[in-house]
Amino acid sequence: MTFSTLGLSDALVRAMSDLDCLDPTPVQRAAIPAVLRGGDVWASAPTGSGKTAAFVLPLLEALAQSPGGNPRRTRALIVVPTRELAAQIADAVEQLGRHLPRRLKTCLAVGGVSINPQMLALRGGADLVVATPGRALDLVDQNALRLSTVETLVLDEADQLLSLGFADELTRLLALLPKRRQNLLFSATFPPAVGKLAEQLLHEPTRIDIQPEALPGADLVVQRAIEVDAGRRTMLLRHLLETHAWSHVLTFVASRYGSEHVAMKLNRAGITAAPLHGELSQGARTRALADFKAKRVQVLVATDVAARGIDIVQLPAVVNYDLPRSPVDYVHRIGRTGRAGEPGMAISFISADTQAHFRLIERRHQLRLAREQLPGFEPVDVPTPPLDVNGGVKGKRKSKKDKLREAAAEAASRPPSRRK
Repeated sequence: MTFSTLGLSDALVRAMSDLDCLDPTPVQRAAIPAVLRGGDVWASAPTGSGKTAAFVLPLLEALAQSPGGNPRRTRALIVVPTRELAAQIADAVEQLGRHLPRRLKTCLAVGGVSINPQMLALRGGADLVVATPGRALDLVDQNALRLSTVETLVLDEADQLLSLGFADELTRLLALLPKRRQNLLFSATFPPAVGKLAEQLLHEPTRIDIQPEALPGADLVVQRAIEVDAGRRTMLLRHLLETHAWSHVLTFVASRYGSEHVAMKLNRAGITAAPLHGELSQGARTRALADFKAKRVQVLVATDVAARGIDIVQLPAVVNYDLPRSPVDYVHRIGRTGRAGEPGMAISFISADTQAHFRLIERRHQLRLAREQLPGFEPVDVPTPPLDVNGGVKGKRKSKKDKLREAAAEAASRPPSRRK
């Protein structure tokens, strides 16, 4: 099966060829014809499976086949959870639509930057808008964006949209859209909250469920688990950078402080590093990501703002300096490497306090990774035994009355001079 047989025009096939993408991925083979038929689609596919092209290509095909107007009507709205993913999708739209006979106008609408340039860009309308929920609503409130003409709504990374607290904004956006429209839900996972949203939003959707083992190259990522004391993780990271001579490495941490702190320590050691987290200005986030992609920065120290949808060409390695809080995010993180047929490595640092959490991640993904200890970095910290939240073995736990009796007996046994 080729992109031509899926119903795409020569212009779009040529654009995919420019990107060295000649064979559709499983999610693209399933989704592109379904979207072109005009029905709702509910697609679940792992990170790195080609979801973006699976909905962008048929959207461009539909938009290009209809005559443009002046002012332009916003006919497609793509809603995503992060600014970085929005920018990446907007870039994909530009790349894939470069050979179309009619130039389509795409507007990027994200927070963290001034709203005025986005309002100016929307003058005269736009064929397609890629937006984060809050900024889309801001533009509607400013009468810069009109959603009454939207024919297709795409919710990309729908699970993260809900987990990041966008449910209220989504409800407001949906109320502004025409009732008769095409709805496309794409995500790597569909927890119960997303299933409930899908039931409310979709009408007789085409269901697409691509399992990780169905992906070409799914086994290209070598996963490693290295035991190390928490206080020596930065030294181990420096050792790995020197040993493997990686051109650039994406390192995940748990917090804004961790992002800034680890990047600072690496820079002091002569390793170019930049932090990336949600509290940076949009300009700083854009520069950090651009410098990393251009390999002007060797290590990008990021929170999970970079775990979803960010495509970094030929990224050799991902390091979990801190383990992800959610086992689901483990897959999203390591999916930044081993893409487009290129091999990759994903390394997780396991300290005494995170042993149990990593076992949970392994059970969730049916993994069992050998624990490694590197010479010079052998851990000395001892794991803390887990708290017995169930109160121990039934019949062995002392009751409150037993404890009181023991305390009274101990007090009675003391000499009179020591009693209080």
